Amino acid sequence: MKRCLPWLAALAAISAAQGAAAQLKPPKNAPAAAAAPAAPAAAPAPVATDPATAEKEAAGKLAAAGWLVLLDRRDWGRAWETSSNVFRSVVPLGTWMDAIPKVREPFGTFVERTPVESVFKTQLEGRPDGEYVSVIFDSKFSEREVQEIITTVRDTDGKWRVTGYSTR
Repeated sequence: MKRCLPWLAALAAISAAQGAAAQLKPPKNAPAAAAAPAAPAAAPAPVATDPATAEKEAAGKLAAAGWLVLLDRRDWGRAWETSSNVFRSVVPLGTWMDAIPKVREPFGTFVERTPVESVFKTQLEGRPDGEYVSVIFDSKFSEREVQEIITTVRDTDGKWRVTGYSTR
């Protein structure tokens, strides 16, 4: 079953690492954001064939994996801080900090994760043209196995950052 509730989809893959303490304090200088509708998730497309596209896919996959490590450590505030500008405007910090533990709990403790597909796109429905990479991970937790779908974007500062998240 796919979890695609509006802002909740961005919270669905929060994983907990064994022995990691949760960060429950908001990040420094975090703006108070108003609730906004969630961004659509990207759908996979054909595999890249040219080296430039493969390099972008690799960069997007690396950013997605790094962000998931923050979630595995339960470092909620840092994960929110390092997300894309769009993500932070769509998912208010207060909502993020309140909902993550509730959403993550049914999965149990993080065990392992393997990337299975990554796709580069320049267009996503409901988003401005840009550079996007969607990555699907097969993830195992103590209570269930899920697929985590992370969409990254080359943000305004040129860095690849998470802009969308869902599980199925």
